[in-house]
Amino acid sequence: MVGVVEGDAGLAALRKIASHDLARLNYPAANWVPERAGPDGKRVLDVLVVGAGMCGQTVGYGLLREGIANIRVIERETHGREGPWNTTARMPILRSPKHLTGPDLGVPSLTFRAWYEAQHGAEGWAALYKIPRLDWLSYLLWVRDVVGLKVENGVSLLKVEPAGDLLCATLSTGETVHARKVVMANGRDGSGGFRWPALPSFDPEDPKRKGLVFHTLEDIDFGKLVGKRLGILGVLATAIDNACTALEAGAREAICYARRPHLPQVNKSKGVSFPGFQRGQGMLDDDWRWRIYTYMLAAGSPPPHESVLRAQKQPGFSFRFAEPWLDMVVETDGVTVKTAKGTERFDAVLIGTGFDIDMSRVKELAAFTANIKLWADVRSAREVKANAEAARYPYLGRGFELEETTAGKTPRLNDIHLFNWGSILSQGALAGDIPGLYVGATRLVQALSHALFTADIERHVQNMQAVEDPELGPTDYFVPRDKRAGTL
Repeated sequence: MVGVVEGDAGLAALRKIASHDLARLNYPAANWVPERAGPDGKRVLDVLVVGAGMCGQTVGYGLLREGIANIRVIERETHGREGPWNTTARMPILRSPKHLTGPDLGVPSLTFRAWYEAQHGAEGWAALYKIPRLDWLSYLLWVRDVVGLKVENGVSLLKVEPAGDLLCATLSTGETVHARKVVMANGRDGSGGFRWPALPSFDPEDPKRKGLVFHTLEDIDFGKLVGKRLGILGVLATAIDNACTALEAGAREAICYARRPHLPQVNKSKGVSFPGFQRGQGMLDDDWRWRIYTYMLAAGSPPPHESVLRAQKQPGFSFRFAEPWLDMVVETDGVTVKTAKGTERFDAVLIGTGFDIDMSRVKELAAFTANIKLWADVRSAREVKANAEAARYPYLGRGFELEETTAGKTPRLNDIHLFNWGSILSQGALAGDIPGLYVGATRLVQALSHALFTADIERHVQNMQAVEDPELGPTDYFVPRDKRAGTL
C-alpha cells in the first residue's frame, strides 16, 4: 500500500511514541529567523525547497528541527508519486541494506526498522532480506506525516531569477515567490535530465519515437509491449530492471547491449559508505576530490545480483557484450539498430543510459547557468579532456551552494543550493543515496542556518541587547532597568 497506513494498531502505537520523542526534542523548534518583506510587500520565504522526494523531505524536516519554519516545500508530482519509487523505479527491492537510516535524522522511532517492526514484529524484521521498494515509499510518507511537514503537491518550479538581495521563483501555479534561499532537491535527473545516446539518425525530440523508443526514466506502459521484441541500450541496474519488468508483463524478448566486454564486477561505493568518508570527502582539497570521483565514475557500479538473478529467470532475456550501438532509425512500425556487429530489428527500444550532468539543460536556472562554476573550471585542460563527464559536474561550496565562474556576474547564485546527484563530485554521495542522506541533509541545513543567521547578525545582536528578562523579579534584589548601573 502506498501512503500512510491507517487503522494499524502497531503503527498507531508507534506514531504516539514518535510524536512523544519529537516533543522531548522540542520539535518543531521555535522560529528564530527575523521576518523580511519582499518588493511585493509579502513576507519573504526563508527557504524554498524544490522537490519532496527522499532528499527534499528530509531537508524540510531538518529545517523545522533547526527552527527555520518559514519554508515551503513544493513537489511537481501528486501525493504518492514523490521520487522514483512508485514511478520509474522498477526493482522489487532496494539495493541498500535494510538497516540504513537517514530520513529519521537520528530519531529511533522514525527509522524504517521501527516502522517495519510496528507492523511485522521483531521476527518479521529478522526475516526481512531487503526493503521492498513500495514499502520504502510508504515509510517516507509516514515520516512526512508524523513530523508534520507540509508539502505542496502538483506544484513545479518554472524559473528562478535574481531580485535584488533575494531570489524570485516563478511557480507552475502562476505565483511568484521571493525567497532568501532555494534548495534544488529535484532528483537524480535534476542536474541535466535524461542521458540520450548520440546516434546519427536519432533525435529524442522527434515525435516519431512515441511508442517506439522509451527512456527507462520515463513513464512506460509495459502492457503495450506484450509479445514484442525489445532492444535495450545499457546493462546496469535500471536497464536490467526495465527489461525484466517488460518480460514479466509479457514481452517476448529483451536484449541488453553493452560496450563493455562484461558487467562491472565491484561496487566501489561500498568502500566510501562509512561516516568518515561521508563527512570527510567534501572537506578535502580539489585534487583529492577529483581523484576520488573520477576513479568512481570510471569504475562504474555493477547491477545488484538480485537484478541479474531476476533476469536469468526470464527465458526471453539476454546480454550482448562488446556490442555498442552505432545508429538507430525509428520507423513507423519498429526500430532498426545498427551495432558494431550487425543490424537488428526491434518492435521497440528502451534506452537505459541513465541521467546526464549538464547544468545548461536545467531550465529552471537559465538565468544563471552560463556562469555556474563547473569542475572543468578548476582542472587542467588535460584532465578535463581525459574526464569529460566529471568535468561537467558543478563545483559546489561547502554548503552545497552553486558558485560563480566570474565573481559578481550573477548575483544571488550562491543562494541556490544543489541537493541532487549533481553534488556528488563536490560532496560525495550525500544527496541521492540512502547511506549518505543523514550527513548530507544535516550539512545542508546547518549551512542554511549559518547563512541566514550571519546575514541578520545586526538584528540578532540588537534583539540580544534588547532582551529584558527580570530573573530577579521575585527576589528583594530586583532593580528596574532605568535604575541599573551599566548596560544590564
